[in-house]
Amino acid sequence: MAKADIPSTYDPRAVEDRWYPYWENGGFFHIGVNPEQKPFCIVMPPPNVTGQLHMGHALDYTLQDILTRWRRMQGYNSLWVPGTDHAGIATQAKVEEQLAKEGTSRYEIGREAFLKRAWAWKEQYGSRITAQLRRLGASCDWQRERFTMDEGCSEAVREVFIRLFERGLIYRDYYITNWCPKCHTTISDIEVEHIEKPGHFWYLKYPFKDGDGHVVVATTRPETVLGDTAVAVHPDDERYAGLIGKMLVLPLVGREMPLIADEYVDPSFGTGAVKITPAHDPNDFEVGYRHGLEQIIVIDKEGKMSAEAGPRYQGLDRYDCRKKIVRDLEAGGYLLKTEDLSHGVGHCYRCNTVIEPMLSRQWFVKMKPLAEQAIEAAKAGDVRFIPERFTKVYLSWMENIRDWCISRQLWWGHRIPVWYCKDCDETIASKKPVSQCPKCGGTDLEQDPDVLDTWFSSALWPFSTLGWPKQTIELAYYYPTSVLVTGRDIIFFWVARMIFSGLAFMNDVPFRVVSIHGMVLDALGRKMSKSLGNGVDPIDVIESHGADSLRFMLVTSNTPGNDLRFNFEKLDGARNFANKLWNASRFVLMNLEDFEPGEQRGQYTLADRWIISRYQNLAEEVTRLLESYELGEAARVLYEFIWNEFCDWYIELAKPRLYGKTTPQDRYTAQSVLTAVLKGTLELLHPFMPFITEEIWQHLPGKGLTVMRASWPVAGKELADPEAERQMEMLMEVTKAIRHIRSEMNVPPGKQVEAYLEAPQAAFRDVLERGTGYIQGLANAKIAIFEALKEKPEQAAHAVTHGAEVFVPLKGLIDIEQEAARLRKELAVLEKDLARVNGKLNNQGFLSKAPADVIEKEKKKENELTGKQTAIRERLSMLVGGNE
Repeated sequence: MAKADIPSTYDPRAVEDRWYPYWENGGFFHIGVNPEQKPFCIVMPPPNVTGQLHMGHALDYTLQDILTRWRRMQGYNSLWVPGTDHAGIATQAKVEEQLAKEGTSRYEIGREAFLKRAWAWKEQYGSRITAQLRRLGASCDWQRERFTMDEGCSEAVREVFIRLFERGLIYRDYYITNWCPKCHTTISDIEVEHIEKPGHFWYLKYPFKDGDGHVVVATTRPETVLGDTAVAVHPDDERYAGLIGKMLVLPLVGREMPLIADEYVDPSFGTGAVKITPAHDPNDFEVGYRHGLEQIIVIDKEGKMSAEAGPRYQGLDRYDCRKKIVRDLEAGGYLLKTEDLSHGVGHCYRCNTVIEPMLSRQWFVKMKPLAEQAIEAAKAGDVRFIPERFTKVYLSWMENIRDWCISRQLWWGHRIPVWYCKDCDETIASKKPVSQCPKCGGTDLEQDPDVLDTWFSSALWPFSTLGWPKQTIELAYYYPTSVLVTGRDIIFFWVARMIFSGLAFMNDVPFRVVSIHGMVLDALGRKMSKSLGNGVDPIDVIESHGADSLRFMLVTSNTPGNDLRFNFEKLDGARNFANKLWNASRFVLMNLEDFEPGEQRGQYTLADRWIISRYQNLAEEVTRLLESYELGEAARVLYEFIWNEFCDWYIELAKPRLYGKTTPQDRYTAQSVLTAVLKGTLELLHPFMPFITEEIWQHLPGKGLTVMRASWPVAGKELADPEAERQMEMLMEVTKAIRHIRSEMNVPPGKQVEAYLEAPQAAFRDVLERGTGYIQGLANAKIAIFEALKEKPEQAAHAVTHGAEVFVPLKGLIDIEQEAARLRKELAVLEKDLARVNGKLNNQGFLSKAPADVIEKEKKKENELTGKQTAIRERLSMLVGGNE
């Protein structure tokens, strides 16, 4: 074999730029249906076509890529379906921003021209995030890429709408919905973010018509008083006995309205009386529906007061109106008192505008019949959540589900496939455009102007991407898909909707496993956001550290279901790990110039047997952890093996044989073991760090087309050697003890030490004697082994290991007086620092005023200083005995 031509330093950019095009152009991500193989399929949670890669994406897609690459190497027919979402509100907002800069609007250019602009925007910017996914290393089948508004997905959307409509599960009605005055559309309940904000309770007097007293109600939204049509109390509230049914007069308006009884009212909250505004509160809407109350809309879709609010308030912004109403109520003697409070205020998840509960006519899906099957599927284990605790979260939401408002007042999206006949008011749902009314024959028809909620099409993703409603071979082969990897924040938005949709239209769950991960937070544990300016761009990290380092940092920081903090120290650690692997591999490759793979020529040493056995354990453990979706732990196990056992121990132990200090057969054996273990380890690491593993693997003897197509390593039980592991562990422990003593006592690296090993048991002595060469080479020590020392050496550092005691005489190695003086000086500084910290922690003034994190920091410092103090005293005691 020729000498390996591998650069001396690892350049992630050069490696990544070379291998991704090789994989994609070589068709290694693409696969067709093969009945001889077991299928494995993941559908990518489609990122918004408006979006760009953020750290949440980077984690999500890294986890999916690990699973896909692993199963592919295991021999599964592995398909990872990529795609993007049309992102109704977000995309429309981007296009409207462009139009505004041009001095026009969507209303001025019209719907058709606007949609042309939206499609042009999608073509120009929609591929940005998929290009970024390639930078991350995502091994998707790009030949099967889908878009939620491509023709196939659009056909699926129309089919589902019509089927649900025909089953009576889609209906149109007036209802309270969440209206965003900025996005100009409804949003669903789960798209509302409740943010805690300071506010007020205004206590208002509503007088009885007959002039005999009043009822006091409390409200956080006095501007909605103008739309009140009743006051409600609990039917069993004795305070209002005999008053129910009496008429009240609405302050400022003069409208008469009744005092009604309804069990919705909580008599223990506030005054036990609540104002009812059916057109501007979902609960009030329900109460009003039960009691036949009038619905008066006093706030319009711009967030301004309507004509129904009266000429005094019409046209005012809702918050300006609030201030004016409060002044007017106070002036009229209706304001009793004001209390401060903090309460959750609903905001639009997209633009952060405070939402307005609004009565409007919308399209809904009846959820109870669909939810029942989805609940049973989770309870029966047909779909399994990891971690299991998220099953309860899912079930809790599904068991309390409300009907889903699916219409959006947008132009970009799947237009609702419904036409209205203007001649006879017939409503016609159809997959194709309608030109004539089937009821009256009229031709004056108008299509519903609204589009469907983006999540309506996303809910069909696991089967629409595989060709449904056509019965394709891909659909029959890959559905149900194997696993969904997603964040805990979209269990309700997306996961639940996919489950009930899959059951309704495919008669099976869309995936067998839902692997949930948490959010990526900043180093302080805060959500990354534009407003805080604390976001970290994954592409910047890939530029500075490489995709493999980013992937490895994210996966090793991740535990299923839990949030993780982005950590630059861990990122540097991942880059150091890549460099360690590169340098160790380069060393191995540079020592293979005369190596040709073949039959074993020499005897395995203890070190060979040990690393081969440890590698079998590694292969078994990594596979087990991946099967359990413990991807972070699998990566950690690989890290420990590569850094510690392979690089720091085995390579060092193999060097004498590689350098020709023994026989040619021994050199060949060392080369053979190094090659086999390195190759297998690279294959185990490949799903986590695909680029660097491909680069190194391609330099090894016996390579194939790509490590992606290598067979996943399987542990060979016959190669496990527990006895070799036990013996090497003893030798390593003694070696580490001597190394620790050298470090603690500042013995120069090039200076050989003497080490006396006392091992009472013959079996331990035998292992130590046969492994003396290892210890001497790795610890730079001359070893003497005894059953029992006649007397302990003076001025010797001492350590206890399993089965042996270690003594390293220090006389002659270091200037004992000089070292003792240095330690005393260091100890004096430590004791001053410790006294200062103790002074703070014993000061009640400090403890009562300082923030908790500052106090905790001081306690941590105290522990560190105390530990150092103890260690220095022990070293001094070794040097000067009990005279210190």
